[in-house]
Amino acid sequence: MTLLKLLFIRHAQSVGNQQKRMQGQREFELTDEGRRQAEKLAQRLLAEAWRPSCVYSSPLKRTVQTTEILLAHFLAEPLPAMVSDLVDGEVDSPLEVLATNPSPAIAVEYADELKEFQNGIFAGLTWAEARERYPDLCHQLESSSDWIQIPGAESLQEARSRARQFVHRIIDRHADGEQLWIVTHSWILQHLIAELMGCDRSWRIHARNTAIFEFWVDRSRWQRTDQNRFNTDLWQIRRFNDYHHLL
Repeated sequence: MTLLKLLFIRHAQSVGNQQKRMQGQREFELTDEGRRQAEKLAQRLLAEAWRPSCVYSSPLKRTVQTTEILLAHFLAEPLPAMVSDLVDGEVDSPLEVLATNPSPAIAVEYADELKEFQNGIFAGLTWAEARERYPDLCHQLESSSDWIQIPGAESLQEARSRARQFVHRIIDRHADGEQLWIVTHSWILQHLIAELMGCDRSWRIHARNTAIFEFWVDRSRWQRTDQNRFNTDLWQIRRFNDYHHLL
């Protein structure tokens, strides 16, 4: 059975992660450790032959850099060993350069729906900095489990709506047999997964940097309302918060 395969990926460690900042939609680059994390994931996906037909990525820098590192490993494939016989020592280029063959281009689309939570006045701050600047608001947040709107931030409904918009778009656009990478952020990832799974609630997921969440869906039956909605052969969770490439 041929299915549409979706691989959701959280970006690698950023400077903001390292400094424990509430990054929101502020721009932070990957740390050296983050680059190593992305390299490890790229090697894993390459070894698994998990080649995407299309990649969707948040346009924020930490996610773009993760996407670029992952894709770099899929831009060239080794030629057969006999290449050394063909060059016969008459070409100046080193063999490691000659033994690469450009692969078909992989389409990449940067989607605003995949951006991290727009967290308003907290963007880029540590919690200690936020408590110093906004002590009353932080006290409210620490004292209640109910949602309290942060000035300048998007609402939960707005975040869930953009997650819904993205999931509907990829389901409408792609077909069984395709493989997609969706490179995004930990907070919005929770809403994306809830939307894909048809949950009327969003659930807390402690996604690790470069963790992968792999879903297989039968696109041809996606709109069915009969008992096939409960047929688990058609809707499969293959991996969930899997980061064993870092261990």
